[in-house]
Amino acid sequence: MDLERERIRADLRGIIAGEIRCDDTFLELYSTDASIFQVKPLAVVRPRRTSDVAATVQYAAENQIPIHARGAGTGMAGESLGRGIVLDFAHSMRRILETGDDWVRVQPGVVLANLNRHLAQRQRIFGPDPATRSVTTMGSVIALDASGSHWPQHGSARDHILELQVVLASGEVVTVKRTHLDQIAHLQSPELVRITSGIAELLSSNADKIQGHLPKTFNQGSGYRLSGVLEQNAVDLCKILAGSEGSLALVTQAKLQTSPRSKARGLVLLFFERLDSAAKAAVQLSQSGISACDLLDRRILAIARETDPRYSNLIPENTEAMLLVEYSGETQTIVHEELEKIADRIRRRRRLAFHSLITTSPKEVGVYWELARRMTPILYRLKGNTRPLPFIEDMSVPPPQLPSFLSKIQDVMKRHETIASIFAHAAHGNLHVRPLLNLADRADLTKLERIADEIYEELFQVGGSLSGESGDGISRTPYLPRQYGPLYELFGRVKRLFDPVGILNPGKKVLASTLSPMELVRRVERATPVGSGDIPGSSENGTNSSKNQFELPILTWSPEEMATAARSCHGCGRCRTYGSDTRMCPVFRFDSREDASPRAKANLLRGVLSGQLSPESIDTEETKEILDTCFHCHQCRIDCPSNVDIPDMVMEMKARNVEANGLSQDGSLQAKIHRWALWGNRFPRIANWALGNRAMRWLMERMIGLAKLRKLPRLANRSFIKQAARKGLTTATRRSGRKVLYFVDLYANLFDTQLAQSFVNVLDHNRIAVYVHPKQQVSGMTAIAQGSLTMAARLAHKNVQALAEAVRQGYTIVATEPSAVMALTHEYLNLLDSDDAKIVAENTREACEFLWDLHHHGELELDLKPVNLTVGFHVPCHLRALHQESFGQRILQLIPGLSVRSIEKGCSGMAGTYGLTRTNFRSSLRIGWDLIVAMRAKQIQIGSTECSACKMQIEQAGNKAVVHPIKLLAKSYGVLDQDTDLFSPSSHDLFVS
Repeated sequence: MDLERERIRADLRGIIAGEIRCDDTFLELYSTDASIFQVKPLAVVRPRRTSDVAATVQYAAENQIPIHARGAGTGMAGESLGRGIVLDFAHSMRRILETGDDWVRVQPGVVLANLNRHLAQRQRIFGPDPATRSVTTMGSVIALDASGSHWPQHGSARDHILELQVVLASGEVVTVKRTHLDQIAHLQSPELVRITSGIAELLSSNADKIQGHLPKTFNQGSGYRLSGVLEQNAVDLCKILAGSEGSLALVTQAKLQTSPRSKARGLVLLFFERLDSAAKAAVQLSQSGISACDLLDRRILAIARETDPRYSNLIPENTEAMLLVEYSGETQTIVHEELEKIADRIRRRRRLAFHSLITTSPKEVGVYWELARRMTPILYRLKGNTRPLPFIEDMSVPPPQLPSFLSKIQDVMKRHETIASIFAHAAHGNLHVRPLLNLADRADLTKLERIADEIYEELFQVGGSLSGESGDGISRTPYLPRQYGPLYELFGRVKRLFDPVGILNPGKKVLASTLSPMELVRRVERATPVGSGDIPGSSENGTNSSKNQFELPILTWSPEEMATAARSCHGCGRCRTYGSDTRMCPVFRFDSREDASPRAKANLLRGVLSGQLSPESIDTEETKEILDTCFHCHQCRIDCPSNVDIPDMVMEMKARNVEANGLSQDGSLQAKIHRWALWGNRFPRIANWALGNRAMRWLMERMIGLAKLRKLPRLANRSFIKQAARKGLTTATRRSGRKVLYFVDLYANLFDTQLAQSFVNVLDHNRIAVYVHPKQQVSGMTAIAQGSLTMAARLAHKNVQALAEAVRQGYTIVATEPSAVMALTHEYLNLLDSDDAKIVAENTREACEFLWDLHHHGELELDLKPVNLTVGFHVPCHLRALHQESFGQRILQLIPGLSVRSIEKGCSGMAGTYGLTRTNFRSSLRIGWDLIVAMRAKQIQIGSTECSACKMQIEQAGNKAVVHPIKLLAKSYGVLDQDTDLFSPSSHDLFVS
């Protein structure tokens, strides 16, 4: 850490209560957003309250240090990036303060989707809905004057602002709202009086210039929005602050007007053979009272068809463009009638579209909207190094000009031999265009600049705006003088009125340097290997400094594959979501820090690979803190719309950290839990006594970190493998037909041997031979999750050796533990580059999946007896990562009398061994609390899940027994031990408070 950053941290620690971070590793996480740029800040401050913001701004003003406000970091123009102090409002300032009948008061870190979930209780909504609303914060919505698809119905953010509490460039906290000119002198602060009167005079004396040089578009996201600020002898500073990107003042509270929720809504999808036909249809529909009209081009549609089965039959193959048109009304009947009129007008009367689909089903409406809202991340699934680059991605044109302007864009792309994706909020002329280019290729960046120059020239000729809703940021600010001409000079005067020193987000809206945006493009190429001598940081004799050295990967991927994975995360921030439609990311939902988000790990690895960080930074305690926020649940991998494999990146970095520093106390307990369990299994009575004794649990917490309040399962008197040996199951069978090698893993082997026996009995009932390999080891998933890959690889090698040979003899490997299946099918391929590992992966099945496959082929016995229970069913994270559906739930639905209630409340929080430790115990309960509470419902008699860790967590505080679906199936078959009490949790519960 350099002296300047050290001084900033020391100075700010004495004046604010929030967190201050200045270390290189941490700053790397805030050096990028969803744009193509990278700018490393001096410091990051996470303010807890308005006074922290005011103190930081005042300090920055005194020391001439820039301030950059940041929400979720999802900006596509680099508007929150800068070389000064970044204020992270999304961390702590995210409370909904007050809610009125038609208004709400919020802090800037409140996520828009969370706000609307809150308002839904009152049948209200905050109307503007940018595509990133599931993660974007209200501070960003205001700073960018966001609008989104529903602009025809709700307008933009500035139309809904009643008043703002802001921190001025001097550090003073003031409230701004619409003020009559006669009342300006009576405002609360001399500084506010100066600014307000100055703005009123500036706008009044330049009214003709403003009117003569404004874009002819419906929405204007570029420059300062000067129209509508001075009206009817009143000045409204809220309207000029909206869209100012934090360059005039920092919003710390906002009072916003809300709207009634639509009583009914529906969609019509219109399919076109030509892009310009879709644009013409959108122009015709813009005056039809529709609430939204989005246009998607064939590239987006083709990828959607290929990657999501929901759209493969929905979208005709020959579609060049699609319009998604929404209509809202009083009743579903009215909405359906209006949608039919729209379809008839565009298809039959105008003959523009060749096909249409109409729906008013809320579920289908959600599915169709998901296509439009995830269109950008979907494009990042493209293979290769080209990516849809956000640079000219947000233009606004007068709607009548849309068809001809789209043709001009296509002409420019053809001249430069470049492909681009096109998405548009077509009814109001807002275009999102992304050329597919290689960010690591300097020639492609030069081409991108030329494309921008030519397209913007066409844009200005039709009276368009550089931005409609995403701001100017780094991308578009240099082009503002060309768009506004003489009006641009007023922007500088507005900036100086609010921010005389120029510390608030300099370089946005008003140029602060002659630096080209392309000089700030993030580095994504891998640092040149040792000895090439032609990269920055090379010594004179041609060898590299250690900063650029990075040894070969520990996992089985190549350096190029690792680098591609790291740069495939484009920073969209979807992994910061709190929505119930995904589980990504359980830790971030509980601990809303940027460093807890999955994209932070991708940024970290990319920083090392590109030479921004030294490889030694992975070995630091700061990096370990970041990596420890991932417990390897794989939810980010399956829920990421761009399919970025964050778990493999984390595993690579954890392994390097463990190699350098060894395992911590917590990490050692989790990675080596099987050794403790095997030791305890030798002396089960002593071990169970110790696990149920208050003094011994206190001692174990101090010595090995095992949480004394954690309920633990009892050790079996004899391991299942030993029991299987007595029954002759450890000898390969010579029977013909289906044969199963049962991979038992830790829990069923040493704790719940009844589960293992139940599975064997179920298979025997279905005339399937079972083999329990006597040399099988634990899967090693706990070691993998901790980055102890030497231990994991050793276990994997022994297992693969034994299991591959059995597969060659005709056995299918089946496990009752989802994490074991994940290890055998996914993780072992990362650890072992061998044909045997591939054979094992291809022939391993989860138990319920295997049984359902039997049922699917008519081979499962259905002589099931009724089991009259109401079961609450939870799908474990690892099982969800293996399959997008629950086979265990399907199996339970075969049992007569059994009522199965699916409980989708996210992760249980136990996460394998994560919740065992004293450090993580309470955090794990908070992560899984919604699930635990749902399981407590009186209607539910018993819980069910395939995961032993989830079972422990739910039983911890859920006050109900949780059983594996296999046990319930065995009971229905009549092959479960008759003495079994399904309603009794088999755990030590002495210390639960």
